[in-house]
Amino acid sequence: MGEVSIRQLSPADLQQLQELERQQPWPWSSGQLSATLEDADSSVFGAELEGTLVGHAVVVRLPFEAELQAMLVTTAMRRRGLALRLLEAVIDQSRRWDSERLLLEVRAGNVAAIGLYRRAGFDEDGRRPGYYPPLHDTADANREDAVLMSRRL
Repeated sequence: MGEVSIRQLSPADLQQLQELERQQPWPWSSGQLSATLEDADSSVFGAELEGTLVGHAVVVRLPFEAELQAMLVTTAMRRRGLALRLLEAVIDQSRRWDSERLLLEVRAGNVAAIGLYRRAGFDEDGRRPGYYPPLHDTADANREDAVLMSRRL
């Protein structure tokens, strides 16, 4: 297997980004992805292996802060450090924007992601009870809390 590279994506990467997004239960629309790729206050980073996008992260500049809005690594490429590399690119971009803090929210049940964020210096700031819809549509499925996290830059 080749080396995975991390790079900033452009509108030319829209089709691959759409294909990657379709692997999620609630993918971003083509219009949302296109607008984000073209937005001067957003950066989209991609993890690429042999010409194929295997992960991405979206960060947006806010007044005084930045927000990680999305991060995804394909199932086959998880547990290889790609999420950390994408997060490092997001942190670097946030610092270039002179943001004071980097914010994010994550499903309370996403233990792996929460562990990654804690190892990267994020602290829990609070929760939004019942924020996320259930991942699976079953009779006993409940909405899931959002964990709000941040780290100083």
